[in-house]
Amino acid sequence: MSNLAPYAINATVGRNIYEESPKYRSEFQRDRDRIIHSSAFRRLEYKTQVFINHEGDLFRTRLTHSLEVAQVGRSVAQALGLNVDLVEAICLAHDLGHTPFGHTGQEELNRCVIAAGGDGFEHNLQSLRIVEKLEERYPEFNGLNLTYETKEGILKHCSLTKAKELGAIGQRFLLNKQPSLEAQLANVADELAYNYHDIDDGLRANLISLEQLEEVEIIKTQLTLIRNKYPHLNGRRLDKELVRQLINITIFDLITTTTQNIQQQQISSLLHVSSAPQLVQYSKQMYAQQRQLKKFLMKNLYKHHSIAQLRFKAANIIKSLFNAYMSDETLLPQQFRAKIADETLITVVIDYISGMTDRYAFRQFNKLFAVESV
Repeated sequence: MSNLAPYAINATVGRNIYEESPKYRSEFQRDRDRIIHSSAFRRLEYKTQVFINHEGDLFRTRLTHSLEVAQVGRSVAQALGLNVDLVEAICLAHDLGHTPFGHTGQEELNRCVIAAGGDGFEHNLQSLRIVEKLEERYPEFNGLNLTYETKEGILKHCSLTKAKELGAIGQRFLLNKQPSLEAQLANVADELAYNYHDIDDGLRANLISLEQLEEVEIIKTQLTLIRNKYPHLNGRRLDKELVRQLINITIFDLITTTTQNIQQQQISSLLHVSSAPQLVQYSKQMYAQQRQLKKFLMKNLYKHHSIAQLRFKAANIIKSLFNAYMSDETLLPQQFRAKIADETLITVVIDYISGMTDRYAFRQFNKLFAVESV
């Protein structure tokens, strides 16, 4: 791809299992297509972002979030001369391993696994496990056989102990090296989309108000500009315009600052990227504003009593299911029980629960614990 910057990924180092190069698409387009056609990707439609799935049809799910992250990632990648197809593939795959019930589900499953003597649960590692082993689509291999570069972007975080078990994909953690700019960008795009679209959902649910949001510097500034330009704008149109402007100015800051970082560090190759500090970043002012925004969301949205009630319910479901399956493996479906011969029980239970959608987890909970009238 001749239009790529010299510090962008222009080819793959390969896949675990050799395949001939695709004829009419790039290697990373093939990755993207495999991700989109995977069962794990389809399940994201019924996995929570903030609101539990059945709470409303217009709130975001992990699927819509992943699509929005990919859109942000593509826009920034194009401006920076990075590999757009690789960024898109990473963005679409980054939440494949997420549990039902969003971060609450992940946190509770992690607690359960540790209490049972396991190493804990981390959704990035589970995403990697899905694309390397759990997906069953192809006759020649388990998983999706994605390129090294896409998998590197999926694995955002990893302990040094776990990194030693992962082979080449874990080496950068052991050597304290940076991943590709495409991987760095996908990580930042995730947080950017998450913050602003949670504002949109919070306003829609009437859990936060514009008056409250004006406590946040970046929001107060944008609301003033919007009201000066559109004095009669109100309701959902005002909410949407606010979110749109916030995304725009944040993306512009990210592009500008990252470009400056690349120039200041004299980055001219992939080797320079791996040994440099993190390059895909906001300016100091924007970073401070984002931190203020995150603190506001944590206090006023994520800890809102309505959300706290949903989180309590979700955590109870995850804990109850985990304990039930660990105490009696016959409660697991046959296709999962059959895997215990090759895996530990705790691994099979993790795979089963983390792969559930919100509504499936509700159904399984009710089957095991609901007292039905005779």
